[in-house]
This record gives sequence, C-alpha cells and structure tokens, in this order.
Amino acid sequence: MTDTELLKLVRSKANTWLKSDIDSDSKQQIENLIQNDEPELIESFYKDLEFGTGGLRGIMGVGTNRINIYTIGMATQGLCNYIKHQFPDNKEIKVAIACDSRNNSQLFAEKTASVFSANGIKVYLFEDLRPTPELSFAIRKLGCQSGAVVTASHNPKEYNGYKVYWEDGGQIISPHDKNIIAEVQKIKDVSEIKFDDSLKNVEIIGKKIDKAYIKELSKLSLNPKVIKNQKDLKIVYTPIHGAGVNLVPEALKAYGFKNITVVEEQRMPDGNFPTVKSPNPEEPAALELALKKAKEIDADIVMATDPDGDRVGIAVKNSNNEFILLNGNQAAVLLINYLISQWHAKGKLKGKEYIVKTIVTSDLLKDIADKYNVETFDVLTGFKYIADVIKNQEGKKKFIAGGEESYGYLAGEFVRDKDAVMSCALLAETAAWAKNGGKSLYEELINIYIEFGFYKENLISVVKKGKSGAEEIQKMMDDFRSSPPQTINKSNVMLIHDFEKQVTYDQISHLRYDINLPKSNVLQFILKDGSKISVRPSGTEPKIKFYFGVHEQLKKREDFNKVNKQLDVKIENIIKSLRLNK
Repeated sequence: MTDTELLKLVRSKANTWLKSDIDSDSKQQIENLIQNDEPELIESFYKDLEFGTGGLRGIMGVGTNRINIYTIGMATQGLCNYIKHQFPDNKEIKVAIACDSRNNSQLFAEKTASVFSANGIKVYLFEDLRPTPELSFAIRKLGCQSGAVVTASHNPKEYNGYKVYWEDGGQIISPHDKNIIAEVQKIKDVSEIKFDDSLKNVEIIGKKIDKAYIKELSKLSLNPKVIKNQKDLKIVYTPIHGAGVNLVPEALKAYGFKNITVVEEQRMPDGNFPTVKSPNPEEPAALELALKKAKEIDADIVMATDPDGDRVGIAVKNSNNEFILLNGNQAAVLLINYLISQWHAKGKLKGKEYIVKTIVTSDLLKDIADKYNVETFDVLTGFKYIADVIKNQEGKKKFIAGGEESYGYLAGEFVRDKDAVMSCALLAETAAWAKNGGKSLYEELINIYIEFGFYKENLISVVKKGKSGAEEIQKMMDDFRSSPPQTINKSNVMLIHDFEKQVTYDQISHLRYDINLPKSNVLQFILKDGSKISVRPSGTEPKIKFYFGVHEQLKKREDFNKVNKQLDVKIENIIKSLRLNK
C-alpha cells in the first residue's frame, strides 16, 4: 500500500467515526488530528487493535488503533455475539469483570459491563480495582462463561487494555481469540454497539469473593509450622500504585506473617504512577523506594507487584548483605524447587504430577522436575498456554506450579493465570523455609546451581514503534528465517525451532521434526555448547525480543563470581555475534 492509499484509507475510517454516534469530545479530537496532526491520525486509524498474547492493548486515545470506550465497546459487542453463539442452550450466560488502577480503567470496566448488560448477559462487576488473578478465580467460582479485565499490565501510563477470559478461567486462546476478532470485524459502525447505562443485569461483587480467594490461596501453604517459627520475617512490599495493595498484605497475614511493611509512597492506587517511570517490576527503577525501605529496616525479602497484580519482582540479600534483584527465571527456580521438594518431602508425589514453563523460560526448571520424576510441559510464551495445559490435564494429572521468565508464576488449579498475590505468599514462605534452615534465598539459589548447573539468562528488547516499526520487526524475523546463522559465538547452530512453521530443523542430519504446539512467530537456535537463543516479536508491545540462555558447571560456592562473569561474557559475545549491539 502506498502512502497515498494509506492516508486515503485512514481518512475514510476517521470520517466514518465522525459520522457515527460518538460523543462530541471524541469528534473534536478526530477533527483536530485531521487538521493538525497527520502522523498521529495515521497511527490512530491505520489498523484495528487485535488480540495478542495479552489481549487488546494499546495507547489510550481516539481511533480504531487506540483504547477508548468505542474500541472497548466493539470488542465487547463482538465478544457478546460470540458467547451467545457458543452457549445457545444456557438459560443464563454469566461474565465477570475487573479492572486495575490505570486511568480510565473503572470507566472502561463499567462500559464493558454496560455492553454485556444490554445484550442480556448477567454481569458480576467488582466494586473497585482487583488483581487480575482474582478475576480468573471469580469466573470459575461464579460459574461464568467468560470474563474481562481492564488493564495494560506493566505498560507505561499512557496504555490501557482489555483481556478476555473463557469459562475455564484462562485467557482466550485459538480458536476463540480469532473467532472473537472475526465477530468484532463484522461491526462496521460504533452505532452497532449496544449500551445499557442503567446496568440492569449487573451485580456488584467484592469482599465475599476476596474471602473465598484468600481461603483457597491459604490451602497452598506447605509449611505452616515453619512460618510460625519465622512469623517475624521482615517483608517489604510495594503495589507500585496498583491493585495488589489490599490482597497481597492480606494473603501474607493469612499465611501467618506478622512483619509486613508496605511502601507508603506507592500504597495509593494511581494511574499516573507518580513515583516511577514505568510500573514494571522487571525494571530496577520500579523497586528503588522498596529497596530504600528494606535497607532502613534490614528486611529479609522485598516484593513488588505490577498494576494488575499478576507479576512480582523480588529482591534478596547476597553474601555481602547487599540487596540484589532476582530475575524472573531465578524467582521461578526458587519457588518451583521449593514446591516440588516439599511435595516430595511430604509424600505428595504420586507419579502424575507436572509443572509447566514457557519455551523461553530457564531449562533449569526441567532439570529440577526431572530429579523428582515430575513431568515438564513446554508451551508458547503467554500464560494462557499454561492455563490450557492445566485445563487439558485436569482430572488426569496434578499441576504443581508453572512459571515464565517475565515474572509470572502460579501454583494450584483454582486460578488459571499468573498470580502475584499467590506468588508473594509462597515466595515469602520459601524465604521463611530457607531462613528456618539457616540459609538465605540467595544461598539457596547458589545451592541449586551447584546441584544442577549454573543457568543464566538475559533478554534484549529492540523497540520499533508504529507502522514502520512493525514492518521492520517482521523483516528481521523474515531475514532470520531465510538466512539463519550457521554459527553464533563460534558455536555451531545444531537445531532451529521454527514455531511459526511448526518444524525443527536439525542442522547436522538435515532432518525435520514436527513441533506439536500452536503456530507462533518465534525462532529458537540451539547451539553445540548448549546455549539457547530465542527471537520473537512481542504480542503486546512494539518490540522484538531476544532471549539468551547459557549455562556452566558450578562446582563450589567460592567459584560463583568467576562462573557468573564467564556466563556474562558468553552472553555478551552472543549479542555481538548477532550484531544486536549496533
């Protein structure tokens, strides 16, 4: 499409909105874009928002490529049409809706409820902000057929989003996601959205669901006596102005922890996230205030959750009594090693247990599971695929835990999405267990490395914004497919996993093997020295991600710093080999 053709398409879409029954403020914004800001007009209308690994997500504003009450409304109307088609024999179709602390989240949640209500669907709407995992729990608890949560997770403040869930409590996957989009695309005018401002089919929910959720979460505790011994474990927690503010401290208290310090500057929900540049617990800057408080009180563990309470970042003290941030792989290793080992110690392993991880998450998790004869399922990136395994194995095998490198973890089967509330409680229990045995979490992590090997991972994200950026990202993927590297960092590429073509290419035997996973635009290169490089465009942000995984033996604790540096150098050399530092 030429620039002229693109602009013609964009203007046509903008004029269609101008002629529709949208509010006057939105019309004025569109007129301003047409007259004064052609680049932003193109960005706002050149495409329709689509569901990615996290659902519908984008920058708030007017237009088909922006999050607003109309794109939210069209998505909901399409969802309503699809749900009715899927459950024609249900006397009553039910959905649950939640939202986080972002600007406009409450408004978008109410508009979502309004559309469901207008379509004759029963709505359970949370009274105010709630963590995303509680929405997953509520869907199952209340027997809903679907649900939605208004959130943009850990994205910057200008973003918002809309994640859709199915009756199993997991985020929608194929074919539901594509079919819902097909229904949305059938809606040609915003006037086709049904709104019910009286909310006649809406029931407000809150504390009762909170109580039931905390009760189930408490059942996951494996060592209440240990917690009793370590009830004064010093915990610093920050919700980073988000939805974890009430439930995380409540969950910790339900587990038996008494010494919980919440970072006051970040306690209040605020969609502007005034104390951070980005409310992402993966970024060190987001934990600065929590670390400052932790140093003041000599805390044992620091935990920070993102705005919708499904991801958690943690910090622990190293051998020099200095706080260090653990990455998502390290936290997953500590948590899942604790859970599996304690299931084993308590005789709970019967031979049908399993864990789930994503293909870009540390393979150390599989090594740990193998030790205890626990099965490991590898799935595509996105926690919805972990939820799908749990659904498919329900009643056949027992799910212990799942995790992904992007700071999301889950245990038990009553929630079907990553759960930072649950993770905070279980990570605190892991820290209490380690301390009760005379160790810190840092020392426990090194012990794991000594036993299984020192695995280290890193991630580089290359940001490419807008339409041109999306085209650049696709070209990078095309180039990797058409001309894959034969060596990386002087190590031969042994295997290439192409998840879009669902084929593994053995570069030595030249044989091909089928990949039994859904199609996804992901490439993995497995090197002779055991290194693993994964490449994939983000499903929720304008970036392409490069994941690096390397490992070496760690024979004794005293060698940790030396081996750690060796692994850093290996990752740096891989990055140079791929010319990503240019």
